[in-house]
Amino acid sequence: MVEVICDTNFLIHLATRRIKNIDNLDTEIGSISFTVPKVVKNELNRLQQIPEKNKEITITLNFIKNFKIISINGIYADQELINYVKNNRSIIGTMDKGLKNKIKKLDSSILSIHNDKIVLES
Repeated sequence: MVEVICDTNFLIHLATRRIKNIDNLDTEIGSISFTVPKVVKNELNRLQQIPEKNKEITITLNFIKNFKIISINGIYADQELINYVKNNRSIIGTMDKGLKNKIKKLDSSILSIHNDKIVLES
């Protein structure tokens, strides 16, 4: 089972958009388990308090309620993911271009969404 550690914007896209190849991912990449760092869950809870973001964040929180929560803690999700990847090669689910570049420099892989399809970047 391949664990994909998701950041906030990746989870929002996953929960609120129709992903065309989501059913084929197991055959393309192997069996995937999306995990949510505690710092990302906390960030989603904070974003839910913003009236214009409330609807999509509520959808996202409902979408991830059965996902495994992992103990990556801190204040800034991006920095905590970078710190984690420095010590643990991982696949990170993100849409953030800056974070993608930093993760790739640390020899880890990225799962991203492009044209409503999930793509693996190494």
